[in-house]
Parts: sequence; structure tokens; C-alpha cells
Amino acid sequence: MARFFQPKKKTQFDTKHQSVTVEKLDHQGAGIAYLSGKPMFIEGALPDEQVLVQIVESKSKFSRANLIKVQQPSQQRVKPFCSHYHQCGGCNLQHLEQSSQLEYKQQALSGLMKKFSGQSLALSEPVTGESLGYRRRARISVMVDKKTRQLQFGFRRKQSKQIVTVTNCPVLDRELNAMLPALYELLQGFTRQESIGHVELVKGDNTKVIVLRHLKPLTDKEQQQLESFALSHQASLYLMPQTDQLDLVVGEEAHYLEAGVTIPFAPNNFIQVNQAVNQKMVRQALDWLALEQTDHVLDLFCGLGNFSLPMAKQVKSVIGVEGVDAMVEKATLNAKVNQIDNVSFHQANLEQDMSSQPWASEKFDKILLDPARAGASGIVDQLSRLGARRVVYVSCNPATLARDSQNLLEQGYQLEKLAMLDMFPHTGHLESMALFVMR
Repeated sequence: MARFFQPKKKTQFDTKHQSVTVEKLDHQGAGIAYLSGKPMFIEGALPDEQVLVQIVESKSKFSRANLIKVQQPSQQRVKPFCSHYHQCGGCNLQHLEQSSQLEYKQQALSGLMKKFSGQSLALSEPVTGESLGYRRRARISVMVDKKTRQLQFGFRRKQSKQIVTVTNCPVLDRELNAMLPALYELLQGFTRQESIGHVELVKGDNTKVIVLRHLKPLTDKEQQQLESFALSHQASLYLMPQTDQLDLVVGEEAHYLEAGVTIPFAPNNFIQVNQAVNQKMVRQALDWLALEQTDHVLDLFCGLGNFSLPMAKQVKSVIGVEGVDAMVEKATLNAKVNQIDNVSFHQANLEQDMSSQPWASEKFDKILLDPARAGASGIVDQLSRLGARRVVYVSCNPATLARDSQNLLEQGYQLEKLAMLDMFPHTGHLESMALFVMR
């Protein structure tokens, strides 16, 4: 019998405004209420609040709703300090009092670890820094509005590809933030604004960095204006005519100081956004590893040497492993800059079996790993064979940390310490650090 295509019927749901009570926050900072037993996620709502909402998405196991009005506010609700908060997608927790943000993030971390690993552990003190002016890098989106022909300069709207023009960002480093109005005005005078891709701003300890991604060549006048702007703000200027090409035209390469070492970096290298928290994080990681002068240490996902180089100054040897060739080359150069000769860096795909790698035949006393959001599932089950008694896992995703923790526990490690790292205040994003010790 012939079968004919029949499109699925769209799920119908009630779009009338409804009043619900919020019970808790999810691990990304959205409020959760329950309607007919099904969880409803409401961005901007807080626990114990009575809110008026409109459902915008309904699935079999959950729904999402827009917050229309807060009918009974929580005592923890505060007025957002940024005038762009309700449009800009950069922050999502400014409406929650700062100490309550920390409490919520710690509860989220504890809950996820208990759910996935089965272990409940009292958290160490959270690692925190300033809640304003903490971002030392930002990518500014640039786009010409098709209707108004006005240049948009700022950040993406909440749950949208559109741009909110922002010339004052309170969480951005104060020196970088001070450049925004004049930089926006400068770009408005460009003749081919459509050819501007984005602007990257980065703060080093020795210089500020401006990167302009441009899709077509700049005019001589435009490049001269950019160079003059950079010089007047004591900044280095890079032009990026291709995604893999960076041309330094004004100033010097940036670096930052960390735990007694200097770490030079290019604008397209990964560095932690929050310098104050990064400094405390490095110190705590080294402390938790209980480093000794005779130790051989393995640093997985080592990047530029953020942990490797400070560790090398305290131990016999360090091996750093990273998946990106360019980062391995840069980390090797950074070791030379610091005259550190007991560290070596290697490239390897850490999602694959590592047994064939020459460094994997060695034994290590301590291991540190700092993977991306996807976690370390490709390598975490191989750690016990390396002989390390202590493992510090630095994570930017508590869900994958909890998953990988279960694997480490099965290998005979015990979770001894756990801490929340508030790398991104006023957002639902949290980083964490866990210490595992072989029983």
C-alpha cells in the first residue's frame, strides 16, 4: 500500500497569560515552576516568586515561558545595574543579589555532583573576585541594520541573533569599557561598514589589544584612523583580513603575569576572562595538588601553560598536552621566555586512546586537567594507569565534571575537595575545581 507524507501537526498550547509560583532555579539560572506536574522554565524569574507568564514552547516533558510580570517579588530580587540588561544576552542573573548568586551556584554544583556521581561533599570556600569590571576580553559584534542602515555595535540580544548597541558595559574591564564610545563613533565613519566583521578587545598586563576583523581591505584613511586611535589609547592594534591571519600594525604583543611567570598571548589564543579569579584558581590548584620538588606532573588540556609554567617552578618536571598545534608552539615559547627548562609540551588528540603517545608510557605523581565544556570523557578513564595519587580537575561545565567524576571514582579515586569558581559573575555560568585522591 502506498504511503504518503503527512506533515506532523504542530503542538497546540495555551498562550494566555498564566500565574505560576517559581520553586527553584535550574543550573543555568532560569526559574522553574510546575504546571500540571510538568516543569516550566522561565528566564528572569526567582524562587518563591509569583509571576505572570506566557508559554512560548511546549514539549512532552517541559515547557518554556516568557516572564510577563513579577506579581510577588522575591526578597533576593534587586534592580539590575546595567541599562542594557533586559535586552543584552551577556548577563542573565543581575536581578539576583550577589551573595544569593554565589549560594545558587554552589547549590547547583553540589546538586549535579550528587545526581551524577552519587557523592555529597561540603564545598570549599568559593573562589571569587570583583563582580564589576572583571572581563578582560570581549568580542563586539558589528552589523549594519538592513532597515535603518544604522551601524549596530555591541552584543547579541537575549535568545536572538540581533545586536544591542552597547557603549557602556559595567562588567567589562574599565579601561576597555572606556574605549567603547569613541570606537563606535570611529567605525560609524567608515565607508564600507558592511565589511566590518567584529571587534575584539583584550586587556593584557602590558597593553590593551584591539582586533578588527574586516572582510574587505580598509582604505588608507580608515587604517590611519585606527592606528591613531590605538596609539591615543596606549593599545596594540591587530587587523584580521582572514580568519587565520592576524597582522600586528601598532604596539606590542600582550602578556599577563601569573604565579611568578609571564605568559605572552596572541589575541586569538584562549585565556581566562577573569584575571583575578584565574590567579586564585591557579594558586588553589597548585595547593590542592600538594606539589613537591620530586614530583613529575602531567597537565592535560594545558593551553598556553596557564598551570604548567607555575607548576614547573615547584616540581622536578612537567609535561603539558594540548590538542591545538599552535597552542603547543606558543606554550613552548612561553617556557623559553620564563627560562623554564623542566617542562615540555606535546600535541595530542585527547579524545583518543593515549597509550601510543611517548609521554603516556611515563608515570606521574600528580595530574591536572582543564578541559573544554565537553569534558574529558576521551581520556579520563585512562588516568589511573599513569600512577598519579592526586588529580585536580578544573571544569567549566559542572555536568561533564559530574559525569567524569563517576569514572574517576570507579578507578579507585576519592573526591576529597570541591569548590565553585565564580569566573563569570551575574551569569548562570559556573566553573569548578575538584580534587581526587587515590584510596
